[in-house]
Amino acid sequence: REGIFQSVSGIDRALGVAGVEDVVITAKEGQKLIPLPEGSSYLGFVFSRAATAGEVEASLRAAHVTLEFEILTALPVI
Repeated sequence: REGIFQSVSGIDRALGVAGVEDVVITAKEGQKLIPLPEGSSYLGFVFSRAATAGEVEASLRAAHVTLEFEILTALPVI
């Protein structure tokens, strides 16, 4: 369902996950969000580096759960 991006918290926690090198939030406050596949943008990206693909995947998943996104419900205009 569509929404309006407000904020994200937990970036510092995500950066503390082993292997995570950066967290970049590309969504802007007030931006209308449309879920994929209809939508065409992501909220942001988490970058990780590790010895194996499995370790990278595990660090990305661990970082993702630390992030909390505030998204308001988009109300239809009548």
